[in-house]
Amino acid sequence: MNAGLAMQVVALSMLMVPDHYLGVAWVMAVQALSGIAKDLNKMSAKSAIRLLVPRDAAGTLYQWVAILTGSKNALKGLGFFWGGLLLAAWGFRGAIGAMALALLVVYLFSIMNLKKDLGKSSAKPKFSQIFSKSRAVNYLSAARLFLFAARDVWFVVALPVYLSASLGWDHWLVGAFLATWVIAYGIVQSVAPKISGVGASVVPDGRHAFAWASALTLIPAAIALAMNHQAWLPESLLVGLLVFGLLFAVNSALHSYLIVSYADEAGVSLDVGFYYMANAMGRLLGTVLSGWVFQAWGMAACLWLSSFFIGLSVAVALLLPRHTVVFDDGLEIKNDHSGQA
Repeated sequence: MNAGLAMQVVALSMLMVPDHYLGVAWVMAVQALSGIAKDLNKMSAKSAIRLLVPRDAAGTLYQWVAILTGSKNALKGLGFFWGGLLLAAWGFRGAIGAMALALLVVYLFSIMNLKKDLGKSSAKPKFSQIFSKSRAVNYLSAARLFLFAARDVWFVVALPVYLSASLGWDHWLVGAFLATWVIAYGIVQSVAPKISGVGASVVPDGRHAFAWASALTLIPAAIALAMNHQAWLPESLLVGLLVFGLLFAVNSALHSYLIVSYADEAGVSLDVGFYYMANAMGRLLGTVLSGWVFQAWGMAACLWLSSFFIGLSVAVALLLPRHTVVFDDGLEIKNDHSGQA
C-alpha cells in the first residue's frame, strides 16, 4: 500500500513537467503508473480487511468489505466534481500539485502509524504462484472478468457518446450525470448487505452471485429492446441505467466479499491481486469493444453484448461453492473454497 501511495505521488508529479513534454505517450505512461498505484492500494485495503476481521465473523467481513468498496466508489465519483473545482480554481498545475501534496501527507501518515507487519508474507512468492491454485478464486475471477466487461462495453465509450451525439447533452451534463451515477453506485454498494438480505447468520455464497447476476442480465436486454422499437427514449435508457446501477452495485459487492472470503490467509494479497488482474482484463475487453461495436453497430448492439457477457458471468457463478443451511443451534455445514463438498 505504501508503495502504491508513493507511486501515485510520483505519477502526479510527472504531470507537472513543462507543456511541451505532455505528449500522448507521456500522459499514457503516467496514467498506467497511476493505475498500478491505484490497484496496489485497492488490493492492500481488501487484503487488510481479510486479516483484521476474525475468520468466523463472515457477516461482519461482508459488511466491512461492502462499506470499503462502496465508499471508495462514492469518493471516486465525488473526485470528478472535486477535480473540476480544483481545475477551475487553481489551474492544471495547481490542481495536480494540491493532489500530490495531499497524497504525500497520507503516505507519511501511513509510514508512521500503520502496522508495518500487517499482511507481510513470510516468503517471497515465485512468478508461477501469482496464478491462483484455488478453483473458487479462478471461477470468481472469471465471473468478475465477464461482469466488468459487460458494464464497460456500453458504459465507457458508447454511453457518453450516445448521450452527447444522439440525445444532445453537452459535455458538462454528461460528465456530471456519470459522476453522480458513480456516487450513487458507491452508496448502494456500501449498503449491499441490507439489499441482498444476508447478515451474520447467512453469508453470501455462489447462489447469491448467481441469482443477482441473473437479474442483472435482463436490464441491458430490456434497454436494447426499447431502443430497437424506439420506445420511451430517453426515459427507458435513464431508468434502465438506474436499475442497472443498483443491481450491478450489489453484484460487485458480493464479488468483493467472496474474493476476500475465498483468499488463502497465507497469501491473501496474491489471490486478491489475481482477481483484480481479471477485473482489469474485463475492463480492457469491455472498453475496446465499447468503441468498436458502438461505431460499427450502435448503442443497442453494445447493450445486447452486455447481456451476453453477464450471461457468461451467470454461467460461471454456477460453479462457485455454496453453503448449506445454518441452523439455529449454530451448526453450519458448508462447502470449502476448493469447490469440493
